[in-house]
Parts: sequence; C-alpha cells; structure tokens
Amino acid sequence: MASNFVLKSLVILALTLAVFVQGSLGGIACENLNKDTCTFAVASSGKRCVLEKHVKRSGEEAYVCRTSDIEADKVTDWVESDQCIEACGLDRKSLGISSDSLLECGFTRKLCSTQCYNGCPNIIDLYFNLAAGEGVFLPKLCEAQRGDARREMAEIRSSGFVAPGPVSGVNHVKYRVAPAVAPSSA
Repeated sequence: MASNFVLKSLVILALTLAVFVQGSLGGIACENLNKDTCTFAVASSGKRCVLEKHVKRSGEEAYVCRTSDIEADKVTDWVESDQCIEACGLDRKSLGISSDSLLECGFTRKLCSTQCYNGCPNIIDLYFNLAAGEGVFLPKLCEAQRGDARREMAEIRSSGFVAPGPVSGVNHVKYRVAPAVAPSSA
C-alpha cells in the first residue's frame, strides 16, 4: 500500500516537472522578448509579437512586447534574423503592425527584392496578409514594382479602385480581388 502511494507520488512529481521544464525551455512568449527582438517575432502559439511604447508619468518611454491577435501562417517560435530585417528594409523598433509601409516605393522595392522575397518567409507571410487586407495581391504588387510601381501604389491608396479623373464619358473599370493565398516557402 505504501509503495503504491510512493509510485503515484513519483508519477505526479514527474508530470509536474515535465510541464515546468517544457514551459521554461520550449517556446517563445512575446512578453519575454525585449525591444530588440520583439518586432517581427512569432510566439510558440503562432501569434505575432507587437512592440508597444508607453510613456510613464515621469516622461520616460517604456517599450513592451505583447502578443497580438494576428496569427502567422505555418510559423511558430520565430525571432526574425538581422539579415532579413536589413534585406527587407525593416526596422526592429517598429511599433505595431501596419500596412502603411506598403505605400512607400522604397520599402516595396526592398520587400520585393529577391533576397527578401525568396529568403524571408516570415516577413513575406506578414506583408502578404497585410496587402491582402488592403485588397492587393503581393506577388502582383512585386511584379508591378519591376514595372510601373506608381500605378500600383495609387491602387493601394484607393483600396483597389482607381479614382475617376476629370474626363467625362470614360468607362471606369472596377478591379475585383481574388482570394489571396500566401506564397509557399518551397
């Protein structure tokens, strides 16, 4: 009877230790990242990390890394490399998650570069989904970047519809957006 109790106690102790060891060794928690690793990271839950800035009453700025509601596609436990941050024209100290940078021609050029587009799947996944939220298909935007990027930027600014000009009697075309599928990293 006593040996049965000891055996059960050992099993419970082993399971408890396994849970604590797994929690301390495995996985990224956004709240544990500092401001130099937070932006463009993905937690073990698959949610993207976001850097926030708070100003204390003393006027001192404090940066906090939090877990966002945005899920990454097929990426977990990921802190983006400095090489990808540089290749894609990003900044580690970017606050929040926004598609605004897609409007900047210089940023889009770097994002669509071969080094970034083919070598940084986490960043491409993020901006693919941000572009899709604006009604833009990222591969088409990158293709336009190699051609007439200004027209594509105008389409993004107008949420996919080009505003009618002052000329009357012209049939205006409305663009339909097909469902977006993230590019595979293969």
